[in-house]
Amino acid sequence: MRILILGGTTEASALATLLSGRSDFSPLLSMAGRTSDPRPLPIPTRIGGFGGVDGLAGFMVREQIEAVIDATHPFAAVMSRNAAEACAQARVPLLALRRPPWTAQKGDRWIDVVSMAEAVRALGEEPRRVFLTVGRLELPPFAAAPQHTYLVRTIEPIGEALPVPNVIAIQDRAPFDEAAERALMEREGVDVVVTKNSGGAATYPKIAAARALGLSVIIVARPEKPRDVDEAVSAEAAVEWLERRHGRTP
Repeated sequence: MRILILGGTTEASALATLLSGRSDFSPLLSMAGRTSDPRPLPIPTRIGGFGGVDGLAGFMVREQIEAVIDATHPFAAVMSRNAAEACAQARVPLLALRRPPWTAQKGDRWIDVVSMAEAVRALGEEPRRVFLTVGRLELPPFAAAPQHTYLVRTIEPIGEALPVPNVIAIQDRAPFDEAAERALMEREGVDVVVTKNSGGAATYPKIAAARALGLSVIIVARPEKPRDVDEAVSAEAAVEWLERRHGRTP
C-alpha cells in the first residue's frame, strides 16, 4: 500500500519508524523544507512543496498514492486544507494525525490570544524580558514592540526576522527538559513566555517551568483545520487506520 505522510512533527517521525521495514506498506515522507537539517528517518523522504492543491493531487495520481496521512504541525493550516481538497479531488483516503492541544492546569497563568499580533499587544507597553518560542517565521510581528528584550529560541538562525535592539538568540530543538527550561528562564530573568498551543510532550516542559516559576504564558490558539476528515491522535492509531484501509484493498 503506497502511503504519503505529510510530515514535520514528532508524530510523523514516530509513524515513519512504525512503518519502516513492513512489507505491506510503502511509505513516503514529505517535508516542507523549512528546516535545513532535519533528523534522518528510516523511510524515503522528499523535501519541498507540491504546488498547491492541483500539484498535490497530480503527485498522488502519478505516484499511485493509496492513502495520505496529514501529520503536519498543528499550525500548518494551509497545508492541511490543501491536503483535504487534493485528496477529495484525487479520491484518496485521508487521515489527519493531530495531537491534542495543551489545556491549562492549576497554577497556570495563561493569556489566551488568537494571533501573533494579539500576542504582541498582550505584552503591554512596559519593557519586559520575553521568552519567545513561536518559530522563526512568526517573529516579524514582534518588531512592532521593540521596547522588550527577546530571548528567542528557534531551530534555524533567525537572521533579520526580528530587527529590534535587544535579542538573545538560541538555536536548539526539542525535546526539552523541565529543569533545564526553568534554569534558563531564571538565568535570563524571563518575565513572560510567548508560545503557540502546539500540544505534545516535546515542548511542554516550558509550560511546566513557567507554572513552577509563576510566570504568565501568552498562548496563541490553533488555527481552524478541516473537520470532515478521519482523525487519530497517535502514530499507533494511524497504523491501525492504515491496516483497516489495507484490509479493504482488493
